[in-house]
Amino acid sequence: MTMSALPPRDFLRRLFEAALAAADPARCVPPHLPAAPKGRTLVVGAGKAAAKMARAVEDHWSGPLTGLVVTRYGHGVPCARIEVVEAAHPVPDAAGQQAAARILAMVQGLSTDDLVLCLISGGGSALLALPAPGLTLDDKRAVNRALLKSGANIAEMNCVRKHLSAIKGGRLAAAAAPARVVSLLISDVPGDDPAVIASGPTVADPTTFADAAAVLEKYRISEPAAAIVRLREAKDETPKPGDPRLTRVETTIIARPQDALEAAAAVARQAGITPVILGDSIEGEAREVALVHAGIARQVRRHGQPARVPAVLLSGGETTVTVRGQGRGGRNAEFLLALAVALNGESGIHAVAGDTDGIDGTEDNAGALLGPSSLTRGLAAGIDAKRMLADNDGYGFFAALGDLIVTGPTRTNVNDFRAILIEAEAG
Repeated sequence: MTMSALPPRDFLRRLFEAALAAADPARCVPPHLPAAPKGRTLVVGAGKAAAKMARAVEDHWSGPLTGLVVTRYGHGVPCARIEVVEAAHPVPDAAGQQAAARILAMVQGLSTDDLVLCLISGGGSALLALPAPGLTLDDKRAVNRALLKSGANIAEMNCVRKHLSAIKGGRLAAAAAPARVVSLLISDVPGDDPAVIASGPTVADPTTFADAAAVLEKYRISEPAAAIVRLREAKDETPKPGDPRLTRVETTIIARPQDALEAAAAVARQAGITPVILGDSIEGEAREVALVHAGIARQVRRHGQPARVPAVLLSGGETTVTVRGQGRGGRNAEFLLALAVALNGESGIHAVAGDTDGIDGTEDNAGALLGPSSLTRGLAAGIDAKRMLADNDGYGFFAALGDLIVTGPTRTNVNDFRAILIEAEAG
């Protein structure tokens, strides 16, 4: 099959669907399940994929088990033996706090014969919100909101979160000792560092209170006072590599952004289109990343480098948006709108960008589609792309064109997926 067999928009949607399928918990959890223990099996977890991961465990586990996982509102899946609690993301709420407290209590008092199966995915950091002593949930919310608006990257945000938490940064695994702890992770972070995914509740934390304080200083975050005081006092440091409480912890990443990119690349090859994977951990301001992608797309179109047309550029990772305007729009909509402005209607270039969890930022769309006519269609509807971009209103732009991609919660999360299709010139 060649590209002519499928319209560009349909082709790009197919790539996005292949990326999602590669990270489906029903597919990637069962091969990694451990053997049943002599004692109890306790399943705990947090993240946007947690409920679907729990369901996959139930469907493939013959022995007795109990447990509790917490996921984002709307991301639940019916389970028979594992309780599923829904809570707020990205700003934590009381439901997440209560679930985290219950999970921490559940894993205490276990023996060496017991197994804690921990299911972790992106979003788990906000969902597993248990403030450290001296802090309130409102304190954590305030820090979270400030970090989300600051342009801080995910590693920086999670460094702070660990040091304001009673459960993250390896504290959950330390509480479960001496039980065996098997953690299955779906990665949504650049570099796939287990210590960063959901702020690593079962992974030793190499970062320090001083590192966390430096992040807040870098982004000029000076409130709430209780959080600043805790970081400054630096009491009760997180478990570090080599901590004896973590000797029976095993961690496996079962799905990652690279898997999604390779699945999409395979679909492209089958369609006779050359895939170019630019990277699975691309970070930076969404609009700056868009400028770079636009430049590479032009190089393909004009010079056949790094691949001849037809080609598709694939990338993953997590961009950031420093919010200055009043508009709606997650980082994928911002990326696409900036890409549209940079390409300025150049023919033969189409794109898709979406968050694999089905939610672009805090909106109801996963992402959007972009084509050569997007700018002119916008102008015909009385919408100026540059003005919308200045107002951080990528959602409004693509909603007006009917080009949003709405999947609903996918119940997985391997971060953002971007594909830019460069077609051969007509004629």
